[in-house]
Amino acid sequence: MYRGRTTLSKFLIENLHEHHVRLAGLLVDVAAAIKAVAAMTAKDGLEDGGTGKLEALADEEIIRSCEWSGLLAGLASKRADTPHAIPSQYKRGRYLLSFEPLAGAANLDLNVSVGTLFSVMTHRGAKPPTEQDYLKPGHQQVAAGYAIYGPATMLVLTIGRGTHAFTLDREVGNFILTHPSLRVPEDASTFAVNTGNERFWEPPVQRYVAECKAGVTGIRARDFTMRWIASMTADVHRILMRGGVFILPRDGKDAGRPGRVQLLFEANPMAMLIEQAGGVASTGRERILDVAPGQLHEHVPLILGSRNEVERIERYHRDYDEGTDQPYASPLFNERSLFRDTNKQHH
Repeated sequence: MYRGRTTLSKFLIENLHEHHVRLAGLLVDVAAAIKAVAAMTAKDGLEDGGTGKLEALADEEIIRSCEWSGLLAGLASKRADTPHAIPSQYKRGRYLLSFEPLAGAANLDLNVSVGTLFSVMTHRGAKPPTEQDYLKPGHQQVAAGYAIYGPATMLVLTIGRGTHAFTLDREVGNFILTHPSLRVPEDASTFAVNTGNERFWEPPVQRYVAECKAGVTGIRARDFTMRWIASMTADVHRILMRGGVFILPRDGKDAGRPGRVQLLFEANPMAMLIEQAGGVASTGRERILDVAPGQLHEHVPLILGSRNEVERIERYHRDYDEGTDQPYASPLFNERSLFRDTNKQHH
């Protein structure tokens, strides 16, 4: 389908119909901001002000690159409590951009890959958007993506026609299509989860992870590998490239928060990318892209990746909620499961 060096602009022209030319323009603006943020992150250790300053600069760069073009009705940043209105001197467009300027910024001091996430929806009203206009389920996204700043800067993008990865050619300043039509394998033997929170997880997740850890001696009858970078962009990027499952589940550590991932700024764009690559993204009980947000900074559990692994975890949640889950018994440990709680409260 793609021959030679297909640039991001050429890809968008070829894959968006004429009446979506404005969306192409917006995505080019986002890409320009990402190039600037990539340059900032590359100089992070040389600048004063720390991570907080770099996050603020990235936030300002994305707003500055996108608000002036007449393509946006408004922007919402993970860093701000309320959406950003388009200044009156600029023409207002038809799209809403939600973004996280620097995901995983806490890892910058360790020289671990960080990223930028973004999501685009359509605003159909004639009036300036309010916060309520951003509160739409993720299946209404028209585009989503992330940039990952590592040894190379990559932009991973979907416009609803597959998931594609572009690598920044620093010599010419263009994003070049290097990984067209990414596909997440349906089966995988790698999982990403922070086992330090295991005691706070719900039983279905404890059951799944215990089965993976039991490996070839357990009921899965094969060995699994655990990978946890603690930078969601990097963890999800590995899954898009190699398969696996990423788990940030609901837990009891913070009773007032149903999950650890922000729906609009993190879960929705990642879910769209994963689904367009043939994977599944879920809360454990519901498709992520069907969750209707109640507030701008709503949190959800997030389980995404290889189809068969995510669907297994969803099945464990159903079994648990219905009271039909079976105790996990490992021939290696020969002990009763911790996952059956006869006094549990059903959700």
